Amino acid sequence: MRGSPELFDNAAQRYDAVLVVSFGGPEGPDDVLPFLDNVLRGREVSAEAKTRVAQRYLQFGGVSPINDHTRAFVQALDAALHRAGLRLPVYLGNRNWHPFLHETAQRMAADGVRRAIAFTTSLFSSYSGCRQYLEDIDKAVADVPNAPRIDKLRQAWNHPGFIEAMADRVSEALAEAPDAPTLLTAHSLPRAMAACSAYEAQLAEACALVAQRAGAERWSLAYQSASSAPVPWLEPDVGAALGKIAEDGADGVIVAPI
Repeated sequence: MRGSPELFDNAAQRYDAVLVVSFGGPEGPDDVLPFLDNVLRGREVSAEAKTRVAQRYLQFGGVSPINDHTRAFVQALDAALHRAGLRLPVYLGNRNWHPFLHETAQRMAADGVRRAIAFTTSLFSSYSGCRQYLEDIDKAVADVPNAPRIDKLRQAWNHPGFIEAMADRVSEALAEAPDAPTLLTAHSLPRAMAACSAYEAQLAEACALVAQRAGAERWSLAYQSASSAPVPWLEPDVGAALGKIAEDGADGVIVAPI
């Protein structure tokens, strides 16, 4: 990606490594505010709103589950590559917490990696879910001597492996609650940001594919984690959607974060 006029290169390439790029999260109470400083840098967020978000993390000991999940994914990916006979080391770099992308880029350069393929754990297109990761990768390698070239894989929102994994989990839940409607949820975005990307369209298609494969005849999409910033965000909010499902007479619901 660095030094290339194109974002995607469809030609076959030889790679030295795989880079998993994730959001990162705090791993204890003392990490929460510094982590949020990284997440919110350059954005107009009030101290009151920042405190409210911090309290959400502190309810769970200041630990985000994303880190353990991502490390487990890296280990599973490394094992899968070895089984396939691909001796490619797998590195992890985060946007907002250790190991930061620039720290990982330095390590990769020291290890002699010249070209790597990057997979981001954000699968849907939006500025914060795609373009910002491209920018972060460029910043991470900009000041690293002998930094590797890093090519980012395409967004995986409709990849058969992702759809199959989501559908498997929904199917498991439907086996226990066959009459329950399915509510698929996604992170909300400001409407202005969503209008500049394919986020909503990709979510709608991905949800339909999951529901079809899982046999979920009654399903809907809702959003969570909208900021308190005074701008319109994507709706319906998950709380409102659950209220509507209850009003419609359902005594249970399957919630699947897609």
